[in-house]
Amino acid sequence: MAEATVRANETTVPVLPCVSVEETLEFYQALGFKVTHQQTRPYVYLALEWSGFALHFGTPPKNIDPGREDAGACLVLVDAVAPYHAEFTRALRAAYGKVLAKGRPRITRYRPGASRFTLVDPSGNSVVFIQRDEPAELEYGGSKSLTGLAKALDNARIHAEFKSDDRTALRVITTAMRRYGDTAPPLDVARALAHLVELATSLEEPDGVEEWLRRLNALDLTDAERHEVTEGLRTADALHLWRTEAAPEDPQGPEEGAADTP
Repeated sequence: MAEATVRANETTVPVLPCVSVEETLEFYQALGFKVTHQQTRPYVYLALEWSGFALHFGTPPKNIDPGREDAGACLVLVDAVAPYHAEFTRALRAAYGKVLAKGRPRITRYRPGASRFTLVDPSGNSVVFIQRDEPAELEYGGSKSLTGLAKALDNARIHAEFKSDDRTALRVITTAMRRYGDTAPPLDVARALAHLVELATSLEEPDGVEEWLRRLNALDLTDAERHEVTEGLRTADALHLWRTEAAPEDPQGPEEGAADTP
């Protein structure tokens, strides 16, 4: 009798901890997942499916803290991540009237050309969508082919996009600006200032934003360079990075009794 052979047609299904059945179902169903199994007794077990993959959820350990966002994780490898991010943001807007980009649950930002993004669910699980052709190795600390502020910007990009760590990215750029801001090329300085504004806004830490905007608008940049600065920012329009040269005139005219300006 011939021995059975292993065939390469396996399917793996992660079982993630579930702190709240109601919150878990609400979030994933808002994203478009279908519930294929649901039970709460004698123990919690949920099964959900979307497109070609499934996520299962079970009873969490007693010491779990969703706030640490380290409960569990699942990697979803795809050919291109942009369509997935677009579909999930569309679904979130339809369900909640906005994209859940802060707090928990949320979907992380996606910059044009990025190779991953993350869904963080109510229990603190991370479902990470990764493009198959993503580089196998990342140079934390910035690409060796870059120097100065450009290298720091690359390092910050890796922290923000691959580790979903906006706070470290903000610190990296802030430190680099102190060190290289006076000598770096104006375009690199503009990129750094724009990214500082975006990161601080995302973290809801506005200290410094007005000064960064002032410095950004003081740089002598061409329209093409301004476009280059903003094309990598997902929320460039909402940030209002570029200010007009002068404020519009008050249709009511000057206040009565105001002195004329020479």
